[in-house]
Amino acid sequence: MKIGVIGGGAWGTALAQVAAHGGKGQHVRLWALEPEVAAAINRNHQNPLYLPNIPLSDKIVATSHLADMADCDALLIVTPAQHLRSSIAHLPVKNVPLVLCSKGIEAGTMKLMSEVVEAVLPDAPLAVLSGPTFAHEVAKGLPTAVTLACADPALQQRLAERLALPTFRTYQTDDVTGAEIGGAVKNVLAIACGVVAGLQLGQNANAALISRGFVEMTRFGLARGARAETLSGLSGLGDLVLTCTSTASRNFSLGKGLGEGRTAQDLMADRRTVAEGAFTAPVLQAAGHAIGVPIPITDAVCGLLDGSLTAKQAVEQLLARPIGQEL
Repeated sequence: MKIGVIGGGAWGTALAQVAAHGGKGQHVRLWALEPEVAAAINRNHQNPLYLPNIPLSDKIVATSHLADMADCDALLIVTPAQHLRSSIAHLPVKNVPLVLCSKGIEAGTMKLMSEVVEAVLPDAPLAVLSGPTFAHEVAKGLPTAVTLACADPALQQRLAERLALPTFRTYQTDDVTGAEIGGAVKNVLAIACGVVAGLQLGQNANAALISRGFVEMTRFGLARGARAETLSGLSGLGDLVLTCTSTASRNFSLGKGLGEGRTAQDLMADRRTVAEGAFTAPVLQAAGHAIGVPIPITDAVCGLLDGSLTAKQAVEQLLARPIGQEL
């Protein structure tokens, strides 16, 4: 199975590294938007813009031309969530299996990434790869475990075997919705945990926020058709814990800056990479309200991002909520 990766950012490059090491000598095609990124990968076997100082396999062949992906047997889609629709619309093949590795909910439609693909490329077989993954650790070959969600058992097995490494373990499920919702919601919650760090509110507050955030994720997920066991697995709770506890998370770092008093506009302007939670938060808020699911942490994050709340006011708003049952 010849693997292609659409997206030459840190995560796309890390996944290309996984595919290159797991392919028994097969070359991996990596599409990058920026020609200079593709050139650096081919020339120096490094991605200095998005994943600096990490040697890459010489089996990775980069390109900035989508037409070069036409001979791939499966494509890993690693573009920002809000650009997924336009990215897949221009693919040179329309029915190749797509592995969705972007985490988010589409603005305007409130569709999950799989639903976007089903609308644009209804004949493309689908899988979702999600879990607690920092790109630089995966690219270095540090131990990592992920969820691979797919409704087609045969395709799932082929993908799992193709991507398997001793240090990159795939755990399988057919709950595509659950895998997607965990990955999308945790980005919003990580911003909230970053705010706690920026305000120096302590580890007790962070643990409480992770726990209540997981309840929020579960309520929303179950309402959208996810299974509870998926949300408590790698793509839900596992990813939540990782991104809510480290400044290596772009979303956590954004929240930390907000907690320290900077504005979302200034913080986002400084970033080359995308903090998906900033774009997912208002979409998640609208989707949650539309189906009547309480999402108070998301509401607070949205207030911070649009400037209607300060970090202190957002915390006070959460602490003022009525006392109730835990679950």
